[in-house]
Parts: sequence; C-alpha cells; structure tokens
Amino acid sequence: MPNKPICILYIDDDPALVRLAQRVLGRHGYAVEHVTTADDGLQRLEKGDIDVVILDHYLPTGTGMDVLERLSSWEVAPPVVYVTGSVETAIAVGALKAGAADYVPKTVAEEFLELLASAVDQALVKARLEREKAQAERDVREARDRAEILLGEVNHRVANSLALVAALVRMQASSISDGGARAALEETQARISAIAGIHRRLYTSDDVRFVEIDEYLKGLVEELRASMQAAGNEVDIRLDVERLAVPTDKAVSIGVIVNELVINACKYAYVDKPFGEIRVGFRRAGEDSARLAVEDDGIGWSGEGKPLGSGLGSRIVKAMAGNLGTTIKYANSGGGTQISLHVPL
Repeated sequence: MPNKPICILYIDDDPALVRLAQRVLGRHGYAVEHVTTADDGLQRLEKGDIDVVILDHYLPTGTGMDVLERLSSWEVAPPVVYVTGSVETAIAVGALKAGAADYVPKTVAEEFLELLASAVDQALVKARLEREKAQAERDVREARDRAEILLGEVNHRVANSLALVAALVRMQASSISDGGARAALEETQARISAIAGIHRRLYTSDDVRFVEIDEYLKGLVEELRASMQAAGNEVDIRLDVERLAVPTDKAVSIGVIVNELVINACKYAYVDKPFGEIRVGFRRAGEDSARLAVEDDGIGWSGEGKPLGSGLGSRIVKAMAGNLGTTIKYANSGGGTQISLHVPL
C-alpha cells in the first residue's frame, strides 16, 4: 500500500490563500485540510492524524495564540508553523515562546508559499528529531531502571550468600574445642558480616554508588555489641556518626576498619577491668574529608611494638587504610587508645 501522505491542518479564515497553499504544498507531497476558526481547528486536532499545523494569528474569534495556549497542555501535539500579516515582531517572539516550531510572515508575494513549504519541512524534521530524542531518553531511563533492579538483586543475593557463609563459619566455630581456633573463626565471621552489611544497604538504596554511613555503622555496631555480649565481653559501644553519603568502595573499607578496631578493643583494651567503653565516631572534617575515630579508656597502645595477639587485625586495618588513601594515627595520652584516620570523600 502507498504511504499515507503527511497531513497539514491549515487554520485560517482566508480561503483564497489556503487554496493557493494547498496547490503549492500538494506539489511537495502534503495533504492540506482547512478550517477557519480556532474551535474547529482544535476539534479536528483532537481526532488525530494531523502531522503539522499552519496557524494564522488573526482568526474570527481570538488569535492563534489561544490555540497555542491550548496545545501547550497536550502531552503530544503536532508542530505549529505560525503565520501573520502583522509586522509586529512581538507576535513572532510570543508565538515561538508559546511553542510554535517556526514563524513565517504572511505576504501576497509568491515566495511566502515557498517559505511556508520550507517551514513545514523544517518543522517536521524538528518534530521527528525531538521524538527520537525523547524515545532515546526513555530507552536510557528504562535501561537504567533495569540495571538498578538487577544490581539490587545482585546485592541482595550477595548479602544472603555472605550471611550464609558467616552462619557456616559460626557453626564451625561452635564445634571446635580449641579456644584460639574458635576465636579466629568468630573474628572471620564478624568480618564477613561487616561486608555483608554493605550489600544489605545497597539493595535497599536508591543510589548504589553511595552508602549512608550512619545507618550502616549503626547496624554494624549493633551486631558487634550483640556478638561481644554473647561472648561475655561487657563493653559499651557508643556511636557518634554524622549522616553522610560515602562512596560504596570506601564504605566497605570503613566498615572493615571499624569491625577490626572494635573487636581488638573488646579483646585487649579492658583485660584488667570488668567493664569498659568503646567510642566510634565518623564526622566531616572538611569540605572533602571525614575523620573516623575509635577510642577506648583501656590499657592503651601507641601502635608501636608488637601488638597483642596475632597482629592480623592490625594488618587488615593498615591494608584498608591504604585502600582509602590515608594513614592510621595512634594516640594514648591520658590513658586508653585513640585511633583515627582522615578519610577522603
């Protein structure tokens, strides 16, 4: 079947001019329908199948600006080529601001009709490009939404898998009689849980590039508190964290560092006391950095010399600090240990 011709609706109360336009535009392959009033034009447009509108400014009732105003509320409207015999440039500017695709001054000269045909050509091209742009943007949004859904599902599965691994390690630890081996497995389980917590945050987040560090560290500290109390360590973990969105890869390193430092403080800071406090802080320290601190009031350690235990926790903390592009600072003035890092954001 032959292609359907492009249909133009010409809204003008000058039938003689419209007949001339129909002949000229017909030579360009366009079919032209004619109505004389704004109301008739809008009624015809509502039926559909109009590709372009040629709209005269002066109409029997009102002006073409009234039609443009009505069309501006439509979700999809055909492009409008605005014409008028007035020499007032304000009319042309107003029509273009109101949504007209182009403007052609109406004259009795023959070139008016050729200019009109050219304006219709350009309006169609512009409308097609805008439709293609809108479709491309919709495609990108849909692809992004699908990717976010898939990524959320991946993080959900990773979090569940890590939780399962942590549970298996915990079961293994409970079946071992050797105290040192059991403690090592329990620490491994805590490290796995710290990383799993990141993925739990990510699959409920609107932006997987960032983690709300206050919520993440709150959940991590609650898990550590419960784990330490179950192991008989009577420590009070206090949290002072500012609400900040931290890049995901940095949040992982921060979580592992907090996990290691809190576990080390629980194990070694209060060996000579029945009870102690551990303070975890994360607050902005400048426009593009934050200060992470873990402090206790225990026996104190300056970071020098041989650490208590295997030293694995200290090595993990140093490695994570390297990932963050920062270094660890120790202080034990006035008793206890104060460990801090300046984290680039």
